[in-house]
Amino acid sequence: MKKILFIILPVLLMLACNRLAEKPSEEASPVSAQTISTLTDALIETHGEASSFRIERGISQAASLWRSSDGSVEDFEAFVLENFIADPAELDLVFDRMATYLENIYGYNNRMTIELNRIIHEDRGPIHKLDQVFGAYSPTAHLQEDLYNNKVAFIVALNFPYYSLEEKNELGGEWDARQWGFARLGEMFTARVPPRLLQEMNEIYSAGRLYISEYNIFAGQLLNEAGEKRFPEDMKLLAHWNIRDEIKSNYALEDGLEKQEMLYNVMLHIIRQDIPKQVINNPAYQWNPFTNELFRDGQAVECEPEDLERYEHLLANFQALRNVDPYYPNLDTYIKRRFDADMEIPLEEVEALFREYAASPLLREVGQIISRRLGRPLRPFDLWYDGFTSRSSIPEDDLTHITQQRYPTPKDFDNDLPRILREAGFQNQTAEFIASKVDVDPARGSGHAWGASMRDMPSHLRTRIGPNGMDYKGYNIAVHEFGHNVEQTISLQMVDNYMINGVPNTAFTEALAFMLQSRDLQFLGMQQDNPMKETLDVLDIFWDNYEMMGVSLVDMTVWKWLYDHPEATSAELKEAVIRIATDIWNEYYADVFGESDIPLLAIYSHMIQSPLYLMNYPYGRLIMFQLEDYYRGKDFAAETQRIFSLGRLTPRHWMERAVGQQISNQPIFQAVEKAVGVIKEQS
Repeated sequence: MKKILFIILPVLLMLACNRLAEKPSEEASPVSAQTISTLTDALIETHGEASSFRIERGISQAASLWRSSDGSVEDFEAFVLENFIADPAELDLVFDRMATYLENIYGYNNRMTIELNRIIHEDRGPIHKLDQVFGAYSPTAHLQEDLYNNKVAFIVALNFPYYSLEEKNELGGEWDARQWGFARLGEMFTARVPPRLLQEMNEIYSAGRLYISEYNIFAGQLLNEAGEKRFPEDMKLLAHWNIRDEIKSNYALEDGLEKQEMLYNVMLHIIRQDIPKQVINNPAYQWNPFTNELFRDGQAVECEPEDLERYEHLLANFQALRNVDPYYPNLDTYIKRRFDADMEIPLEEVEALFREYAASPLLREVGQIISRRLGRPLRPFDLWYDGFTSRSSIPEDDLTHITQQRYPTPKDFDNDLPRILREAGFQNQTAEFIASKVDVDPARGSGHAWGASMRDMPSHLRTRIGPNGMDYKGYNIAVHEFGHNVEQTISLQMVDNYMINGVPNTAFTEALAFMLQSRDLQFLGMQQDNPMKETLDVLDIFWDNYEMMGVSLVDMTVWKWLYDHPEATSAELKEAVIRIATDIWNEYYADVFGESDIPLLAIYSHMIQSPLYLMNYPYGRLIMFQLEDYYRGKDFAAETQRIFSLGRLTPRHWMERAVGQQISNQPIFQAVEKAVGVIKEQS
């Protein structure tokens, strides 16, 4: 699943901008270029050429943000002359004080948001419309403007220079942690988005998350072509996560193929939106996903297709995010803000990396290995082939029996977190400390990790826990989310200063989450002594990431299409998504799977609830692979603490300091080529 990086979406949009921004022309700054030049000359004369860079950049940055409502031009001049800090000792003091105040502001606002969303995100009974109102409320919608109004934002803009991504990549190799903190503080106030737009974005985002969190399919009510039920009566699967994971779990079962075909057809109906509305989050109907026939109490009833709701949520997200584009003239699309500013890797670079991966001829060879292992041609749902992992030979019911016995309640999993960390190699004191900063909650949706924004607050781990306890799916997700919590704790509690808390982007936290998730059986005390384990693990990661490259390419291409067609309707968007998913399948998957025109890559729920999030997964797996390779022969816990306490550098500098190399497909390509050779030798 994923770490919540859209916890407070408006705040993140505010912080993400890494370009100086002016207001749209009707609200342009009243400060002229001549005024900026005169002030710059005056300050340089007073403080000397040594301060010229900070003076020039600070005055320009503050001027670009100043409005008439902030004061006259004379007021701006007085503000600059009174508030520019030349003394390094005073600047250090202001930085430390600013970090303390901002930690409290963002920390408590984050806490408020958590509390306002508990009913929405946690399994705490039926959702009332009042819960939706409070869940959609953003405590931070006016925070940005408040900090401009009280001039805090201008003090920051004036004294802490903004650096472009290119400058950070060029200069950051020589920066220490405090200099990185200065740079991160300097990029906090670079745009002014009206509070009403921030609140609107939060409402739309909240509605999309709620829609997805309750998109359950009752598998026990699915019928095969003979009209028979094949799943346990009480099985409830959240789309897409649990449906995908149920497909994975059936590779170990004799009747697994038929059940996989049923679930695959469920996915296709969701994508095409001809799924009957009656079967969504409702166990009262029986549904044949092969024929799309609907029954109630054995009697055929008329299907009412969902039609467009899925794509209406996606379109609403686009429209809300597009509304703030004018406030970011140099990052004037959400795509640019998401990649150039938030991810700090240009879309073109990410897309090229993914296309290189998806086009690798090694995938055809691995596909042929899978086909031989299955004893049949590949089917599209074999995107989620799970047979390389040790657990694939263990029936999921057996694993669920273990996890339900061990974790009947969220508290039981919470209490076991220190032991899990000790199993991963952490010293007892560190394990107890990290675990003390995590609270476990029962998830209404698939599960997520919601990080703290201040050191005195815990992060939250949420996963599904049924009335009989935590099943294996929930446990596997919980271990993944706990990986996020471990990163969140280390990168908040153990960094040099608050302003660099976190990691370069979400892909880096996904890397650690995947690393812990891959050890889930180890944490259950199940030994994996297969001599082929290392070879099979490489193939598993490679194949798993093949799927994620495709869904990410769909996500990115859909957003490019939206910006090319800003007036599109939800019906047109639906057609475009299906066409894009099919085109990418035909380009990179049809040859491997032997089937064309398959829209399966459009199934991921992230597209609906978390705009442009999906690329973090495949990028995170590439980082994970390089980290695992680097960790080989080293102390896992010690290296994890060292690496994830580096803080929020740019990806380039983080990777250099962490493992001494940049993100690339080549390490995994080389490992897969070797693994394929081992398999060939044994066959």
